Amino acid sequence: MNACKCSVLICLLLSAVGPGTWGHVAAHKPNISQVIPIWLRHFPLIWLPVIQTLAENGNAAAKAKYEVVMPIYYYRPRRNDCQVLKEEWVKAKYERQEFVDPMKKQSYQEEVREGWLMKLGRDNGLFLKRKFVLREKDGKLKYYPKEDEKDPKAVINVETMNPTFQPEKIGHRNGLQITYQKEHRTRNLFLYHEDGKEIVDWFNTIRAVQFKWLKLAFPAEGDQELLKRLPRNFLKEGFMEKTGPKKTESFKKRWFTLDKRRLLYFCDPLDAFPKGEVFLGHKDNGYSAGLGLPKGTESNGAWKHGITLDTPKRCYLFTCESEGDQKDWLDHFNAIINTAMSPHDYAQESLLKHK
Repeated sequence: MNACKCSVLICLLLSAVGPGTWGHVAAHKPNISQVIPIWLRHFPLIWLPVIQTLAENGNAAAKAKYEVVMPIYYYRPRRNDCQVLKEEWVKAKYERQEFVDPMKKQSYQEEVREGWLMKLGRDNGLFLKRKFVLREKDGKLKYYPKEDEKDPKAVINVETMNPTFQPEKIGHRNGLQITYQKEHRTRNLFLYHEDGKEIVDWFNTIRAVQFKWLKLAFPAEGDQELLKRLPRNFLKEGFMEKTGPKKTESFKKRWFTLDKRRLLYFCDPLDAFPKGEVFLGHKDNGYSAGLGLPKGTESNGAWKHGITLDTPKRCYLFTCESEGDQKDWLDHFNAIINTAMSPHDYAQESLLKHK
């Protein structure tokens, strides 16, 4: 029977990437004969002190070696992030060792990035190949229908962009949604690339350009404060039913996206433009959210778990499919309404009022 010279504990994030990466670890450490993700099998309680020691010291040692020159804007995936972000993070850190050599420039650090991405057509519902060009100097992302096109189909200011990975919504494991402002109106682009590294590098290139422009716009702010202004995942998305302002109209199923203080609703999750937007301000300014619908309101839709959202402009009525979904939406609404507004929030509120 072969003896195991050394045991390697693999975190859930690394184990999810697949055996190929575990093999890579073993190949670079000849004294390691087995790499075992501990969640796949029960281990004795005697291992607990070892795990505690690794938790206290292992990450620090790994960061000191593999994250020497990791850019501050590079996205570090979280537990609930999609698989491609986790995979490419592990590969970038351990396989490609992108954050070790300060003299080696990565693709997301280039001043100009261009390439082909599959983009969902706004009207035809088909994914077609489009050329994208991102320039740090002017802070603009442009895309072209063809290689030799002189005039771009769209010019997008990176300061208004919020890229988020949406594999389930887009129907591709590398699906990326870019939300931005076009003439004071929200616009969605739905993209993907077959290569996971390519789409993640596009994502981090956008973050790199945004971060550099933020440093120019807010020179007094520290790097950690500027990070809070970078792209973020939506707080919540999902279906609810909604009635019109007269409240006599039937409840209709809509797709909702909660992006900080902006609640957007669409006929379909892959719509390019929202049907409407609702700003969620502070409770002291006439905003509130509560369970149920006003007396006399007839919930003529399929769902019966109501929410009433009051704003200074109007009252919005929603219904949810389940009690759990109702509570989750309401908790998100009230968390925002109970949070103090920033100067940027007041500017957004004013903009939406004058649409």
